[in-house]
Amino acid sequence: MLMKRLVVSLLSVSFVAAACQASDGSATSETNDAEITGETTDSLSAAPPAEDPPNGGNEITGEMLTIADLDPLPRGEVLDFGDAPDFNEGPLDPELEAAIPRFVTALVDNGRVSDDLQTIVDSGDVRVAWFLTDLLRFFQGGSVPGVRLEEAFEELTGGAVDGSQPWNSSTNRMIAWDLPAYPSYLEHKRDLFIRIEPGWEPLFEDGSDVDWRHVSWGGVLIDDRPLGDPNPCASGCIPALDDPVVTDAAGGAWYPDDALVFGVVIDGEARAYPKNIMEIHEMVNDTLGGRRIAIPYCTLCGSAQAYFTDELADGQLGDSEFDQPVFRTSGLLIRSNKMMYELGTTSLIDTFLGNATTGPLAEQGVVFNQAGVVTSTWADWRRAHPNTTIVAEDGGIGRSYPIDPLRGRDDDGPIFPIGSIDPRLPVQESVLGVITPDGQPVAIHVASARQLLLSGSPLEVDGVTIELDATGIRAFVEGDDGERVDAGSHQSFWFAWSQFEPATQLWPEDF
Repeated sequence: MLMKRLVVSLLSVSFVAAACQASDGSATSETNDAEITGETTDSLSAAPPAEDPPNGGNEITGEMLTIADLDPLPRGEVLDFGDAPDFNEGPLDPELEAAIPRFVTALVDNGRVSDDLQTIVDSGDVRVAWFLTDLLRFFQGGSVPGVRLEEAFEELTGGAVDGSQPWNSSTNRMIAWDLPAYPSYLEHKRDLFIRIEPGWEPLFEDGSDVDWRHVSWGGVLIDDRPLGDPNPCASGCIPALDDPVVTDAAGGAWYPDDALVFGVVIDGEARAYPKNIMEIHEMVNDTLGGRRIAIPYCTLCGSAQAYFTDELADGQLGDSEFDQPVFRTSGLLIRSNKMMYELGTTSLIDTFLGNATTGPLAEQGVVFNQAGVVTSTWADWRRAHPNTTIVAEDGGIGRSYPIDPLRGRDDDGPIFPIGSIDPRLPVQESVLGVITPDGQPVAIHVASARQLLLSGSPLEVDGVTIELDATGIRAFVEGDDGERVDAGSHQSFWFAWSQFEPATQLWPEDF
């Protein structure tokens, strides 16, 4: 069957995949060290001091600064996609409604471009361009069907397509234009996607809290292995790492001092998750400080987050075989952000926000709370947290992990469509995202915050205290009893935080 051959072919193409394949066959990911921290690696990897300095390994130097003393923020690029075309409303014309599934069948089953494509173009209904971009995800790269789809998109919408990146450029244009989808769009999209991966079918729910226009294929299939399975996915997925073996800090001598870790502290227990291991697995289910957590790492967003998965009430998982939620990577993306799901209920969970968006958990309005995650060099993290543990070199499953699996894959910016961009910062500038006690999202520019804090100046933003922690920064708020509480902050690229929190304020620009 043509679609099966197509899937095998596309899975071997890494330039548009959410995870490419390392030399040992492991799934890998993207982003380099300097981009995550917002500074060069050299500036972060000073030699260990003779004595432990204050503030988690950071020397307080120079005079105290104010916001006015900070370096000006870099500005991002303003992209112009032109004015959106006029669009139809209501159901598709019956002839067009019948033409779309016929066209798909001819294309994916036989590799043939039928006359129905001309019917789609002649309809003038630009809403159907959303589905053309879905097809371009699978039929591009110089194939005859791909060329015809590019031409059809341009004729239907009047928007130009970059021939070197037809799917990316056409989808970026559609997201920026924000054209509505036609009523049967999800039905057509579901039918197309489950030809590739039948395991996605329960995730494609109508009426769910997902903007399906922005959902795309990440280049891998669903991770549906049971909890604790140490084996790679036979079909080609990004395999989560469950309950990894850890060692003390001395046992982490295998990891370079200047390499990055994602540090988490819960109830006084600290743990470092090496970036190279997280690039392979992109998801960890673990226990720390007596709490059950799941840590997704969106390599495309430069964002590791830690969600508490032990807070659901009895019965909320329904007939699930698991006592607590188990997070997995679906193989789908939404605006260059991985889409994770809960294994037992097949409920999609918004990786960035933590709210369930499909399935039984969405019906119950489940939102997973977060613990803070600090992005730091390994040397500085263990100085700041000498009793930390770190994931073992082989993850406890006997695997080998390259120190730099990605090899600069995303150095030139997002490789998946994100649409229009908030130009207040460059797309891959690093920010610490936090929600204030009043519910206002705020992005803290990491480089500026470090500059201020390293001068000895305090930093408080709308009830949130920002402090140095090893190489990174962490946010705290005041709890109900007046105690200091982890605010659940995490670092990410600006494009990711600003598109999932479009009402965000930016420090220091807005303060």
